[in-house]
Parts: sequence; C-alpha cells; structure tokens
Amino acid sequence: MNGTPLNNWSIEDSRELYHVDAWGKGYFSINEQGHVVVQPDPQAAAQIDLYEVVEGLKARDLTTPVVVRLSDILAHRLKHLHAAFAQAIEENSYKNRYAAVYPIKVNQQRLVVDEVYRYGKNFGFGLEAGSKPELLAVMALTENEPDRLIICNGFKDDSYIEAVALATKLGRTIIPVVENFEELELILKHAEAYGVRPRIGVRVKLSSEGSGKWRDSNGAKSKFGLFVTEILDLVEVLRARDMLDCLQMVHCHPGSQLQDIRRVKDAINELAHVYAELRLMGAGLQYIDVGGGLGVDYDGSGTNFSSSMNYTLNEYASDVVYRIKSVCNARDIAHPMIISESGRAIAAYHSVLIFNTLGASQLDKFRVTGREAEDYAAHGELPQPVRDLFEAYRTVNERRLVECYHDAQTAREQALQMFNLGLLSLVFRGLAERLYWATCARIRDVCRRLEDTPEELADLETILSDTYFCNFSVFQSLPDSWAIDQLFPIMPIHRLGEQPTRTGVLADITCDSDGKIDRFVSHRDIKRTLELHELVPGEDYYLAAFLVGAYQETLGDLHNLFGDTHVVHIRLLEEGGWWIEEVVKGDTANLVLEYMEYDVAELAPALARDCERAVRAGRMTLAESQRVKRFYEGELNGYAYLEPPGA
Repeated sequence: MNGTPLNNWSIEDSRELYHVDAWGKGYFSINEQGHVVVQPDPQAAAQIDLYEVVEGLKARDLTTPVVVRLSDILAHRLKHLHAAFAQAIEENSYKNRYAAVYPIKVNQQRLVVDEVYRYGKNFGFGLEAGSKPELLAVMALTENEPDRLIICNGFKDDSYIEAVALATKLGRTIIPVVENFEELELILKHAEAYGVRPRIGVRVKLSSEGSGKWRDSNGAKSKFGLFVTEILDLVEVLRARDMLDCLQMVHCHPGSQLQDIRRVKDAINELAHVYAELRLMGAGLQYIDVGGGLGVDYDGSGTNFSSSMNYTLNEYASDVVYRIKSVCNARDIAHPMIISESGRAIAAYHSVLIFNTLGASQLDKFRVTGREAEDYAAHGELPQPVRDLFEAYRTVNERRLVECYHDAQTAREQALQMFNLGLLSLVFRGLAERLYWATCARIRDVCRRLEDTPEELADLETILSDTYFCNFSVFQSLPDSWAIDQLFPIMPIHRLGEQPTRTGVLADITCDSDGKIDRFVSHRDIKRTLELHELVPGEDYYLAAFLVGAYQETLGDLHNLFGDTHVVHIRLLEEGGWWIEEVVKGDTANLVLEYMEYDVAELAPALARDCERAVRAGRMTLAESQRVKRFYEGELNGYAYLEPPGA
C-alpha cells in the first residue's frame, strides 16, 4: 500500500478498511469530515467528534496521550445488559429477576466505579470485590444502599471475613463466596461474634471445560472453588449448626472473554444442576451467580476466536435464562435470582486511548537510479557485491522477481561479510544498503500489479512496512497487547477521507524492543501491519486504540517510568455537543519517581549543588546554572510523556 493515493477514496472505504462497523457495534463511526465519532446511544443521533475532543483538550493544555472515558457509553452498556436479560426473562416466563454486579478489578478507577454504581441504580445492580482493599472501598461506596448486592470473591483472611460480618451488621446485602473450605470456619466464627446470620455463597469447581486464554478457570486444576465432595461437607457443617438456610448462592466462573457460546451453555447447565440438588437438600438458595465470561468482540469477526465471540449479548442472556429455567422446572423448584459479573462487557467500550505520532522509519525511502556514475560519484572500482546489487536492481521485471530478490539477498550478505573482515569501506556498505532496499521496494511494486504474488515474496510487504513512533507506553496503557496478544481495534481518528498510502507497525516510546504493536484487527485474520497516512511535517497525526476500558488501566505498569496518562470524562450535552465532566491529570515525573521510592525532595537540591560546583569551576555561568535548575524543577513537575515544544 506504500504508494500513490487513489482519487476516489471515500469515507465508506475507510469504514470498511478499519472494520469500524463490525467492532464498533454502533458506538463508533466516521463522519463527513473524516473524523472518528462516538455515538454513545446507537439509537440516537447525538455524536462526539474525537478529533474535536483532542483539539479542545490541546487548547486546555492537555496533550496526548490521553484516555478519553465516554460516560454515556457506560450508561448505555448497563441499560443494554439489563434489557437483554429482561427480554430473556419475559420470553422464557422466568419467575425471578436479574442483576449484574460490577467487578471493580476490571477498572478500579474511582470515577468509573462511581459511574457504574450510579447508572446501575435503577436496575438494582451491585458491586463485586475480589480482595480486602476492594471490599473496604465497596463498603464506603454502597452507603445507605441496603438492597444492592455485594459479592465477595477471592482468597479471604480473618480480617476480610470480619469486614464482611461488619457490613452485614450495617445492613448490606453482602455474600462472601467460599473459595476454599477454611473460609467457612472464618465466616461462622465472625457471624457468631457479631450476632449476624450471614448470607453464604459457594463457588463450584466445574468440570465443564473452559475456552480461550482463561480455559483453566474451570476444571480440577482451577485456582478457586470447591469440589462437589467439599460442597457436600459444607452442607453438613451448616446443617449441624442449623444454618443451612444461610447457604444462599452458588457461583461459578467459567472464564474471561469466553468466545464460544457452547462453553457458556455447558457451564450454566452444570451450575444449574448443582443449584437444584442443593436446593432439594434443604439449602436456602436464592441466587445463582454465573460469574464473568461474557465476551467483547474486539475484532468484529463474530467468530470463535480469542479476540472475538460467536454469540450476541441477547443470545447469551437467553441461553443463561433458558438453561436455569429448564433445570428448575424439571426438578419443580423455585427459579433463583440470576447474577452475572460481566465487567468486561460493561467497561470495555467506554474508554479510548488517543496518542500522537512522533515520526516514522521507512525502509523504502532509499532512492537509486541504477547507474553507477550517478549513484556513486567517487572514483575507484566497485566491489563485486555492490556491482551485483546494481545488476539486481536494473533487471527487476515480472519474470525475474524471485531471482532478483535472491541475487540481492546474496550480494547484501557478501557485502556485510566483507565489511566485517575489513575489506569493504563504510561508504560502500552504505551504497550496498541503499541498493538492497531500493531493489526490494522495486520488486514489491511489481508484485502489487500481479494477480498472484510468488510465495517467496509474500512477506515483502511486511518487511518493507514502516515503523511509526507513537507517544505512549504499551506496558502502561495496553498491557494485554504485550502480555497476552490481545487485539484492540486501532486506527487514525482523522484524515479518513484520504486513502492511507503507508503500512506500518507502531512502536512506543519505551526503550524496550517489546514496546510495539504489530498485530491488528482484520476482516478474516490478524494483520501484521496497519494502514496509515503519510506524515505531514508540522501537523499532528493522531491514532486511537479502542475498547480499552477493561483491565488496561488497572494492569498497566511503570516501565521506563511512564505513568498514568491524562484521563478525561466526556459527556453529551442535551442541546448537542459535548462537555468535559472531569479531568484527571496524568502522572508527573516526580510522582512516578516517588512510586519507585526515590526521595524526590532531595533530587533538585542534589542537582543544585552540582550547579554550584560547575559555577566555581568556571564551566557554567551563574545565569546558566539558574536556567538548568529551573529546567530541572520544571521537568520534575511536568507530564511523564513527551510534550510538544512550548507545552
């Protein structure tokens, strides 16, 4: 694609190229100006232009990289989740209701959790805590909300269980999930100490097979949950204490990002039978928690692929409700309230990471004429490998493509060997380099005109692709891309009325070779390069990674001391347009240094002492030393990421 743009390129071409309609699910599109727009309610006309948002932030001295959180999408995701289950409940004549609980580990940022909890109020949605610190936060966030569920997962120590007992005493509807048998004794101990009758849940170690990257969430080797034998022992312990009515919930976790609906069906069916058996044994079960796993179609393919899902939200809800109802009806027992922990499906869509490009490296930039006298002006005989490279370049044609490519590779290798033996000058090595890459580019250009590219040349487009240097850290902002090869939709947010004429991979600003993205969303498979526009000197070029609201902010690290980016919460205005609801400034350099236990208070004085030494030694004037100190202190208080001149 690194070539001349077509004159008839359209917005529709860009929409198709970047697969926007497939992964965007109505939330993202492209407007007539060639800008990516957000439609928080796909059924409404109101839109937010992301390029306008970036320009508006720049006018407020907030530079990229920035995470834009779209609060209205969060509200719509919760409404959509509730509506899907409400429809399934009505269609299946289910005799109970549904509530989601949001696992705050998915995105623990206070503003996000606040918004999810606030928007979920009308639907009776609750929160899930997976650790003691999370529970402490949830206890405060759920003030004066006695009817909204709190589910407590994860390993629990004595004080974690004590916090649960205290929350019960305060009137919360809180259910600790027994993950291992020892936790039951702690629950019983603190229930007696505080005089409360606890609601108890138990996680079932399912035999049903998981799928995808988290397939080991199920089965005998899964990290959490009780075997059926242990659950039967738990029942007997509670029965002996006349507390079997306290066993109120069964729980499972079939995995995260379940891409295959068959795995969902198998897990729910097994869990429903466990529920039915326990209910018939006298347990006071009222809730069935189907855990997480509801996927997000990151690549828009709608397939059984790790970054996709072969089902819809409505299909998921219908299968969950139908299978639980069928088991309960067959055993003539009451339908339980259904709970899910669908954090990824709630949060993923609402955040967009926007970053600017800093420059590009292009391998097809080398230009030669193929004539020795013009490409090498100095005197002296050309070494044989260089002459061979000239010959390979000149003789490129459709019939000799593979032969010329092999000739160029051989000549290049010979030139490098001669250089390493001291038999080739640096000038000749540079000429050989230019000739080799120019030959590869010429072969690639001929291949583009062919119906079938020779197999030996199939990777040439990828080899010759550009590297676009981008102002963000993969490790901080897209850790799943690096750690588990998660695909995120990535595309430019403007210039989409122009044909992108370059292809490239994205390199971040860390000094780590893994700090790059070279896997991209495609219609049929994973693309190894992304279509991009030629950079225009002096103009900003913005790219965005979409669907990053789940886990990325929580999992990000401080590699190279690049901390949190700026975050802005954007809301639609009723009269049209958008406004900034809240700004969370990104980490400054001194803050990330403090994270790593540097004594920030001592850094500037240490440099100031060195400035005084330089003044005494005559290496620096007093004015220069003052300028150095001001610069150093200013940078300590500045954004940890790269900023434009004068920012």
